[in-house]
This record gives sequence, C-alpha cells and structure tokens, in this order.
Amino acid sequence: MSVRNIIKQSNVTLICTTDDPVDSLEWHKKIAEDNSFDVQVLPAWRPDKAMNIEKPTYLDYLATLSDVSGIKVDSFASLCEALKKRMDFFASMGCSVSDHGLEYVMYAPASAETVESIFAKRLGGASITKEEEIIFKTAFMLFVGKEYAKRNWVMQLHYGCKRDNNTPMFNKLGPDTGYDCINNYAPSSEMADFLNALNSTDELPKTILYSLNPNDNQSIGTILGCFQDSTAVAKIQQGSAWWFNDHKTGMTDQMISLANLGNLSGFVGMLTDSRSFLSYTRHDYFRRILCNLIGTWVENGEYPADYETLEEIVRGISYNNAVNYFNFNLELAK
Repeated sequence: MSVRNIIKQSNVTLICTTDDPVDSLEWHKKIAEDNSFDVQVLPAWRPDKAMNIEKPTYLDYLATLSDVSGIKVDSFASLCEALKKRMDFFASMGCSVSDHGLEYVMYAPASAETVESIFAKRLGGASITKEEEIIFKTAFMLFVGKEYAKRNWVMQLHYGCKRDNNTPMFNKLGPDTGYDCINNYAPSSEMADFLNALNSTDELPKTILYSLNPNDNQSIGTILGCFQDSTAVAKIQQGSAWWFNDHKTGMTDQMISLANLGNLSGFVGMLTDSRSFLSYTRHDYFRRILCNLIGTWVENGEYPADYETLEEIVRGISYNNAVNYFNFNLELAK
C-alpha cells in the first residue's frame, strides 16, 4: 500500500507540512505540478530554529538563512528582513499557517536597542542568560505575529512540554526519542499580555493555542473570550487535545471545557502529524468522540434535538471550519 493510496483512501483533500524558513519547498512544487495527485500539499511555516537563540547550532543556522534569503543576517533587524523575504516565498507556495513549538508563551518586552544588544552578543559567540533569551524570544514572537496579521496567516502556538528529561538516554539516542513530559509551568498572565500587545496595535492574527497540560484548558478558555472580534469566527481558538492528550478522555475534556467557556461550534477540530501517514485515523476517532459527546447532550436534554443544526455543527468541526479559518481553496462539505 503506497503513501498516496493511504492518503486517497483516508479521503484527505489537503495536507499542510511543517517546514523551516530555509526549506526550498521543491517537493511541494513538484506535487503541485503532478496532475495524477489531486490532494493539495501546502507548506506551514515553522521558524523555531530562527527563534531558539540559546541553541549551540544557532549561528550555523543564521549562516544558512543568510545564504538562502540573500540577506546577510548581522542584526535582529536584518534577521527580520530575511524572515519576511522567506515568508513571501512561502506565501507564493500557498502557505497560510504558522506553527511554533514554545516552552511557554512568554512576554518580557524590551527596547529595540536591548534586543539588538542581545543578538549582537550571541553573534559574537557568547552565551546569553535566560532573561536575555526570554527578551529576545518575546521580540521575535511579536515580530512574526505582526507579519502573520499582515498576511492573514494563522498563528499556532504549541507549548507546555519539558523535553529530554533522561540525560543518559538523550546522550545515547538524541532528542525526540520518548523522554519528554508535560510541563506545568505556563503563566497565563504572560500569554494574555502577549496577545494583548498584538491586539493593542490591531496586529493580532488568528491564533490557535495548544497547551500540552490539560490543566490549562480553563485558563485558555477564558483568555479566548478576551480577544475575539468580527474579523473571523472564533478568531482566537483552543487547539485540539494533542500528544499525551489525544485520547478519548483528553479530547472529551477539551471539548467540554471549550463548550463551557467558549464557542464549540467554531472549533476547527482535529489535526494529525503531517509526517505520519497512518495518523489520519485520528480524525475518524475524533469525530466518533465528538458525535458521542454531542449525542449524549441531546439524549440528556442538554441540547435541542435539532438535527439540521446538529449536522451543521458536526460538519463544521469535522471539516468546514478548518477550510474557512485557514482560507483553504476547497469546497465546503455538504
């Protein structure tokens, strides 16, 4: 069974891959030109390597970004220019969504001079303090958030993971080998302040918040309501339960919390790993849990047995909301 057949048999109409700003996207172009495969495969912008100033490989990454963008990255301002140029390229390839893997959504604003000083220090080969790292990452996220708003891109923020906890196994196997866990440090006050900073200048993009810690469901649910406006249905969203939580209990708890505090009918629903072609079954699993939850509410008299409205809600969460929210060029399900 080929990958293409798995995709077609899973009734997939569009895939967004996660791609680094320096990626050539050559395979996206080849797939788009292949008339034998009618599933759209679009890039999603994942700039973690450009933000993670504390990593030992950061200077090597900047050299690659300079080569790919044609802009010498020797300041924070030039870093921003290089990233804007790459965003334009990604947009030309159909990108309309970003994705970030964060320790937590931080907010420690500082002057442009301070940010440039931190960047120059790192360019000089020196290590930076944790405080300087947070200041830099705040400036980085504010910059990209504003750029997303200009382009009508969706900003996805994944956070709440403590990585590489088993040092001997990390040294033996490297990262992403099964030794990560949920982190309970994610100050909602800083996330609210970050969103507010973008919103105050009318530069807050559509945003989806994914915390790995299910204890954050309620704080996210209340923050969502602070920043909604008429530019999009459920402009600020809570993302689906993920990683350690994409099971029946985790999905159910997330949707109940969202229904209690926000707008469940505007929810964009489930997502899967773009690189894991067997993970599409999660969508079927999710939809069964969704229908069971809503059906239970109807049977208990907690929601009217209005089947036309119920059908619209389920179809929206399962497919149509994502098409509309991400501005995908697809027909809505009927």
